[in-house]
Amino acid sequence: MGVSVIEEQRDIIINTIKSITAGDWKILVVDSDSKKIIDNVVKEDDILNHNIANIERIEDRREMNPTMDAIYVLSPQAHIVDCLMADIERRRYQRCFLVWTTVLDPQLRRRIDGSALAKQQIAGFETLSIDYFPKESHVITFRDPWSFPILYHPACNGLIRKHMQDLAQKITGLCVTLGEYPKVRYYRPQNPIHEASVLSSHLARFISEELDEYAQWNPNFPPPSSRPQGVLIVTDRSMDLMAPLIHEFTYQAMAHDLLPIKDGDKTTFHMVVNEGSPDAEEKDMELVEKDKVWVENRHRHMKDTIDKLMGDFQKFLDQNPHFVNSNSDTTSLNAIKDMMAGLPQFQEMKEAYSLHLTMAQECMNIFQHHKLAEMSPIEQDMATGLDEDNRKPKNVLDTVVRLLDDDAVKQSDRLRLIMMYLLYRDGVIPEDLQRLLAHASLPPQDGEVISNLELLGGRMTHALKDVRKDLKPLFPIDTKAPIAEDNYMSRFNPAVKTMLEYLCRGALDQTQFPYVKPPLDPNEDALIGQGSLRAAKPSWAGAGRRVVDNKQRIIVFMAGGATFSESRACYEVGAAMNRDVFLTTSHMLTPQLFVRQVGDLGVDKRRLDIPMERPPPRAPAHLFERPAPPMGAPPGPPGVQRPPPGGAQRMPGRAPPGPGGLPSGPRLGGEPPAPPTQAMGNMSLHASRPSNASDMRPDSSSGGKPHKLEKEKKKRNIFGMKKG
Repeated sequence: MGVSVIEEQRDIIINTIKSITAGDWKILVVDSDSKKIIDNVVKEDDILNHNIANIERIEDRREMNPTMDAIYVLSPQAHIVDCLMADIERRRYQRCFLVWTTVLDPQLRRRIDGSALAKQQIAGFETLSIDYFPKESHVITFRDPWSFPILYHPACNGLIRKHMQDLAQKITGLCVTLGEYPKVRYYRPQNPIHEASVLSSHLARFISEELDEYAQWNPNFPPPSSRPQGVLIVTDRSMDLMAPLIHEFTYQAMAHDLLPIKDGDKTTFHMVVNEGSPDAEEKDMELVEKDKVWVENRHRHMKDTIDKLMGDFQKFLDQNPHFVNSNSDTTSLNAIKDMMAGLPQFQEMKEAYSLHLTMAQECMNIFQHHKLAEMSPIEQDMATGLDEDNRKPKNVLDTVVRLLDDDAVKQSDRLRLIMMYLLYRDGVIPEDLQRLLAHASLPPQDGEVISNLELLGGRMTHALKDVRKDLKPLFPIDTKAPIAEDNYMSRFNPAVKTMLEYLCRGALDQTQFPYVKPPLDPNEDALIGQGSLRAAKPSWAGAGRRVVDNKQRIIVFMAGGATFSESRACYEVGAAMNRDVFLTTSHMLTPQLFVRQVGDLGVDKRRLDIPMERPPPRAPAHLFERPAPPMGAPPGPPGVQRPPPGGAQRMPGRAPPGPGGLPSGPRLGGEPPAPPTQAMGNMSLHASRPSNASDMRPDSSSGGKPHKLEKEKKKRNIFGMKKG
């Protein structure tokens, strides 16, 4: 299967825990943010199997456990450091092994280093670079939809520098995980009309500086490898505004566009399992990498997906003929679903096929009822600028207006059609835009959504006498290449796909995609495109690894959110060009989310509730309460409780902390109150990277990978330990 970021991050976490426990029982302490990172790639049982007696959350009420050591895996935030210092001052555990998910701010580091109690109790201190969420083997997100307004909202300029530093740190963390010190390139738009046109160049420089600084303090980074040096391309949503608007008909993209799939900490689809039987129940079915049916079919065209699902089920029936009676119909999705209800002994297989047959059927119902078959050809014409004969399309406006007048076309689809038409025309006069909105019966606020596309570089309107420039597309289409008949509804390719193909051939234009640091050899791209490994490190250094992996690694960072068609393109180019291509982004976009976020660019920034602008979270007050005196002891002096550092006690009139999530199972006592749940994407609080070596320098033996602590083995009477 090759490299998987899910497995790479999982190995880092498990190996770090194993190296610290070293066969000795310890407690694992996490916070709400670090727990999300861990839960995304590691099962709780896999952690408990490595000498972890209990998993506790630092914000929760916990029993004192002074006879056991604790491993803290924490996010480097000020209130989490408050929680940690409260534990140290109470001597809650015997010794502390500190593991941070990303770099700790020097000021917070000095606070820990300056504590005499901390010096006594801290037995290890290391930083992992794992502040990201692998979604698929080659797709990584930061679960940060607020990145979009921060980067493009006109009132968010004051937040951009801090946010870019945060993004650069996360992207560097991914490069460290993959063992890559890549060449950095970025998208430079031609003739830009929007202020955010410099976004990619600024972010690329931030990343390049962050990588250089990491390499400076980690002499063994990058680890020796026989692969050619990797490439990181930084681009942003403005490079391709058609991709998030067009209707895609590959399974994953189509399902996320048309179905009510929830895409949060987990990706789930709500459906009825065992429909029509006494065991019928409603259930959230998860779409995950271990679902082979999903992984095998998600990038196929929907027609091919349905053929494959039905073919696989027919193969199963051929191998198990006793399930079939002579009158069975195996040529329709509904008939196959009915047959599956009668196969209780194949529950896992049944649930997987039932999920995907249901999703495929619902997609096709929407496809037929909402005129997507009629919309698709004109969408393809506008997105490519060519018709199915590779000529300039005719009667585009007439076709668009006819669809806008059709009641069967959903309101959201009408808005998407108008946005695509305006992008295709590079703007129209304002009166024509009003006529289009009237045909579509859309409210005036949709006109504001359309005008906001200009903040991403799309020209929506122009004056009647404006001189029109004949702008060339970023990647002109080869009009001589024939189009297969079954591809008429899938002629459009996201710009990311063409960009990657040019890059792999060594033909990507260096004026439109310049290097942050131009290579010494100007022909280097062409050599790599021909398969030359001249830039590779010596192969002897990789001896002893599981698999010899010589494929060049390419990381694409799409600022402002990426589409599922773009993630598919990365897999397709990787397979065709023998590269490992990783798509990294703040969050995954569906057409509905993209249109909503574009609309939000016109609202008052305060209504967006951007996490960076919320009051900083506080450590829970209960961590600083004085312990109750032992039975029979005289009462202590009057006074209620000790105030936490920085005034972390709950303010009068403030609601108590809301419920939080804990690892499930009987290992945790009671249901203690938890702190306010932090919204995803909360930015780390460090302002800039330290310049002093004492705050950044890792163990010299770490090699740029998660640091290995010196193993301190201690014999313990396991039966005498106190469990939480």
